[in-house]
Amino acid sequence: MTTRMHIAFPGIVFSILMLILFLACSASESAAAPSQIVTGTILDVQTQPIAGADVKLITANSSDPVSEATSETNGRYTLSLPPSIPASLTLQIERPHFAGIEIELTAHQLDQLRANESLVLPDATLERTTDLGFWIACAIFVFVLVLIATRKLHRTLAALFGVTLLFGISYLGRFLRADLFIFDFAGALHYVDWNVIFLIMGMMILIAIIKGTGIFQWLAFRAYRLSHGRTWLLVIILMVVTSVASALLDNVTTMLLLTPITIQIAEALDINPLSLLMPELMASNVAGISTLIGTPTNVLIGSYAGLSFNDFLTNLTPGVILALVGLILYSLIAYRKDLKPLGHTATHAPDEFEHLAQITERAQLKKAGVVGVGMLLLFIFGESLHLVPAVTALMGATALLVWIRPDVDKMIASVDWSTLLFFIALFILVGSVQEVGLISILATQIAHLVGSNLILTMLMIIWSSALLSAVVANIPLTAAMLPVIGYLSSTVPGTQSHVLFYCLAVGAAFGGNGTLIGASANLVTAGAAEKIGYPITYTYFLKKGIPALMITLGLATLWLFVRFVLLP
Repeated sequence: MTTRMHIAFPGIVFSILMLILFLACSASESAAAPSQIVTGTILDVQTQPIAGADVKLITANSSDPVSEATSETNGRYTLSLPPSIPASLTLQIERPHFAGIEIELTAHQLDQLRANESLVLPDATLERTTDLGFWIACAIFVFVLVLIATRKLHRTLAALFGVTLLFGISYLGRFLRADLFIFDFAGALHYVDWNVIFLIMGMMILIAIIKGTGIFQWLAFRAYRLSHGRTWLLVIILMVVTSVASALLDNVTTMLLLTPITIQIAEALDINPLSLLMPELMASNVAGISTLIGTPTNVLIGSYAGLSFNDFLTNLTPGVILALVGLILYSLIAYRKDLKPLGHTATHAPDEFEHLAQITERAQLKKAGVVGVGMLLLFIFGESLHLVPAVTALMGATALLVWIRPDVDKMIASVDWSTLLFFIALFILVGSVQEVGLISILATQIAHLVGSNLILTMLMIIWSSALLSAVVANIPLTAAMLPVIGYLSSTVPGTQSHVLFYCLAVGAAFGGNGTLIGASANLVTAGAAEKIGYPITYTYFLKKGIPALMITLGLATLWLFVRFVLLP
């Protein structure tokens, strides 16, 4: 019996193997059988690809489609047909917020399919429609901007409120009217730039560790000691320190850390603290655009346009230095009276608060310095490795956490989740007006206005974004303008060097110096100063900021023309 089992077992295995081989050959023959393919591309009137369009092939005798597919991010669609080709076929393309079209296949195209040949159809162009969903999405977007500008709600709460309205109307309203649909949850997440989110999160963790070492307060106090009580020199040194810190970290964090010690220095010298704070703040807004990570607007622009750390550094730094020279001269003139002693009795002797400006964690600072240098090198040379900035930031933050071993819960809590939520909600809000076509309409109108004139286009982008940033916070403005700049960069001759994105970076950041609500760093500094007893009013900021805006933006505009027009 054992012998029979030994004989039968190989036979069973052989039979199973033969069955598997037969099935595999059948599948291979089936896969090799020719099948008819219909493919093509769907574009909008600006020749931009349209994703998510429903594409169907239908016959005159049946409501059921012969084949259907959805267009991909590049606008391409592919339809597979059965071996038997009907007598007539019509291509039907539909998508929310676009006018649907139908294209009847010609007799020649049908014969081509019957001959088992693939059929490549000409590009199909869909036109936008301004339906009810269009007006609702635009109204919600403007409403959120007003809430942010007037500070009726915290910016994160205002953005989340707008997103909630969008989803509520899209999901519930479509049962009343089909054109109330704006987008679904999956479609909304498509507009979120996760590279930006993770880059900011990684930098926040890194900054939280560096902040605890006391290095920023130490730098500010050393600047005071270096000036030997000469207030005009102190202004220059503090502006330079702030500029370097803002370029390597970010302007919001830099100002948050420097504001308390700057006020203490001013009180010790018996001068108006705003005469030091305002030049610092304006220098921070200007210098941040030197690098990819210096301002939130640069992070948005770099991710959208594919600009590297080196791109910002080489193309904008000379203009930033020129603008900073002008800003320093303006600050010394504008605050010449405020830099004189007030005649009060100083609350502190100059050296009494030196203990507040000590480096408290030297070991952590050395480790952070090593990791920081490594990250800087990856930011600079990572492009050749196709290493996106978000990965560099996460690698650096994780390496430092593993090396230092701090309280992880405390480090995670130090991340500004409110800001991250604001960015996610903002991406969705901007995506809603992009989805319904507002961005497309604006881009078309601007393109008609500027035509093919590169200089006129540059001037319009620089100054319009700067003036709008003074009214609307520059982060949502930049996010909304990016698709417009992307379209103009594909239509205006001479913009292959991404010059319009650099123009947007300059305008959005420098425009933040125009008003108190123009940049996040302004609001953070004003809040920190008010807590200590030195409020920065809207009128005061406007009076000091507008001249600074005009001077720095004029000098930066001059550099952009030299770099991209005279020396392209």
